[in-house]
Amino acid sequence: MTDYSRVERLALCDLFDGVGPAAPTLCEGWDAYDLAVHLYVREADPVAGPGLVISALADTTERRMARAKERYGFAEVVDKVRNGPPRASLFAVPKLGPQINTAEYFIHHEDVRRAQPSYEVRTLPADQQDGLWKGIKLAARSMARKSPTGLVLMRPDGTSVVAKQPTALGSVTVTGEPAELTLFCSGRQAVADVQLDGDPEAVEQLRNASFGL
Repeated sequence: MTDYSRVERLALCDLFDGVGPAAPTLCEGWDAYDLAVHLYVREADPVAGPGLVISALADTTERRMARAKERYGFAEVVDKVRNGPPRASLFAVPKLGPQINTAEYFIHHEDVRRAQPSYEVRTLPADQQDGLWKGIKLAARSMARKSPTGLVLMRPDGTSVVAKQPTALGSVTVTGEPAELTLFCSGRQAVADVQLDGDPEAVEQLRNASFGL
């Protein structure tokens, strides 16, 4: 089975090399250098890791990222990301690492791709789409916890998952390929190639909602 987390990792690192450290990304306030450092400390610095999921610890993560950026140049950080996590890292555990990283590296690859002046929506292999869909089904409720509306995520073939039950605003059905639904639910609504169906007010609220911590 193809490890698409590695496929996306290598493609992202090649893109980093091509666009350079100052290139924009979809991560607010971060250029390509910042994003590369984020990926490095996420896998290699256990002190920085908790702040990526616990907002109260985010300051510690920011300090660790700043320290790594002072220590390593852009090309060196990119090479460290390209070579994968250290052996002692949780992300190096067989099967677990790829599972954790499948969506992570896809999303951040697109964060760089879709922040450039022009891009095309990629046609991904069917098994990669299926892997992303599996991740959506597992994490749908968590991803949609801040949604102001109910949320149904649907593939083009009609397969769907209820991410959040209807709220006072009702519910919105978001239809697209799993890759695009993954981007939508990670806060990249503006660039996700999806169709939104529901009450116009609910659609507008959802389109502008924050899906962050």
